[in-house]
Amino acid sequence: MFKIQKGYDSESKTFRLPIEMIEELEKLAERSKLSLNQLVIQSLKYALDNLEEGDAALENNEEEQHDDEAGRS
Repeated sequence: MFKIQKGYDSESKTFRLPIEMIEELEKLAERSKLSLNQLVIQSLKYALDNLEEGDAALENNEEEQHDDEAGRS
């Protein structure tokens, strides 16, 4: 049977996103003639590729997670 190669292995995951973000992504996908899935993959790849080590926002998030975990003990 003929099967179209996707070019990458994939797995289904479920994410909760703010409604406003979903609406914005859907509009952008339509304007870009991409599926919503393709747009999200490209956006996440761009974000990961451009993430700076030592990024202040990331460090703050990691500190908050650590504080949350310490508070649960």
